[in-house]
Amino acid sequence: MPLIRFDLIQGRDDKALKQLLDASHRAVVKAFGVPERDRYQIINQHPVNELIIEDTGLGFERSHDLVIVSVTSTQRSDKQKKSFYKLLVQELGESCGIAPNDIMVSIVTNGASDWSFGFGEAQFLTGKL
Repeated sequence: MPLIRFDLIQGRDDKALKQLLDASHRAVVKAFGVPERDRYQIINQHPVNELIIEDTGLGFERSHDLVIVSVTSTQRSDKQKKSFYKLLVQELGESCGIAPNDIMVSIVTNGASDWSFGFGEAQFLTGKL
């Protein structure tokens, strides 16, 4: 059920985008224990001049392969989040060739009443989920 948005610099082809989404989903399934079909992903591509993502003073550089991952989810434990960060870097590195310094993640937490998956219902509150 995490909703995941990816902000990227324009230029990846359809195959590369699919690999990125699939690799990211594998990390979500492993780290958060969500079902395989619990997949909500959105890609936003930007011209290079529309993304300024620096290093918060950590002393590393980023390339045009930069991926910003924004996750909206119900509460996850610190252990799950750490696992997700690690698995995401591994999956994106192995499947997409993206360097660890080019992956930035932000997780925003919300509650069960903040989700409707369709039909004007709050499925977490109605007991359907």
